[in-house]
Amino acid sequence: MGEIRLEKVHKAFGSTVVIPEIDLEIADNEFVVFVGPSGCGKSTLLRLIAGLEDTTSGRILIDGEDMTARAPAKRGLSMVFQSYALYPHMSVYKNIAFPLKMAGADTAVIDEKVRNAARILNLTDYLDRRPGQLSGGQRQRVAIGRAIVREPKAFLFDEPLSNLDAALRGSMRLEISELHHQLNTTMIYVTHDQVEAMTMADKIVVLNAGRIEQVGSPLELYRSPRNLFVAGFIGSPRMNFVKGVEAEKMGAATIGVRPEHLQLSTESGHWKGKVGVAEHLGSDTFLHVDIDGIGQLTARADGEFALRHGETVYLTPSPERLHRFDDAGNALS
Repeated sequence: MGEIRLEKVHKAFGSTVVIPEIDLEIADNEFVVFVGPSGCGKSTLLRLIAGLEDTTSGRILIDGEDMTARAPAKRGLSMVFQSYALYPHMSVYKNIAFPLKMAGADTAVIDEKVRNAARILNLTDYLDRRPGQLSGGQRQRVAIGRAIVREPKAFLFDEPLSNLDAALRGSMRLEISELHHQLNTTMIYVTHDQVEAMTMADKIVVLNAGRIEQVGSPLELYRSPRNLFVAGFIGSPRMNFVKGVEAEKMGAATIGVRPEHLQLSTESGHWKGKVGVAEHLGSDTFLHVDIDGIGQLTARADGEFALRHGETVYLTPSPERLHRFDDAGNALS
């Protein structure tokens, strides 16, 4: 079991409040991603759950048991950090086995668990190597293997892919997602990358200045953002926002439309503009279009849609895909 519940959890460093009171429920076997910009409190919240930071007030319950005052080692959790934190003089085998050895586990038990973790992570052929002989992705898998052998109630990942290149991040996203299905264990994953959040999570927790802005599945947040912050953070490229007369026509202070929900034409449409930068990505083309009286909007087109800088294009938003927000930035029904 790996159910985690936060009840009015609050964290302050002196007079500086990092986490206002937060309530959150994480179900057993759920893959939950904490996402938000740098400094929003997501890593601090993870460290509170792990016990690496003391809570100022509130309770943290794991499988119904109050763990707020328990030491990290007594919480039944395993944490994987951004830095691999491997022992360079030890082999892969010894690095993975280290927490079991420190716990005084039997040699036969250690061997069985290490080899099982290595098999799951495709590290069997590398058990005799040292970390310096491995790629970044392999070293991260060793760090995950060290967490697996402890058989935790939940895994806590603190931006584990930040040090990897783009291609390797993509493959490691798939590996961690597949690992979640294999182990059938609760996972909490911290990232500032909303693409990681959208592709990996069962449930996303969007954080801003220590506050939870919205909790929901990736598609729930994409389709029905609660406010301007969530609307602008979830989705790539980010949602376009239009204020002024165009928004007032719809009874809103701001209207939002995603790049993929703008229809493009070279003949006619709702907004007439000039093409600025065109990003050709193969399957998609992202056009940055300057609209008089509105500003720059981003539109997503087919990769074969060929327009050059300075050419005229018309954009028409899909009415059923428009988002309306009030003066306070909250979504209107």
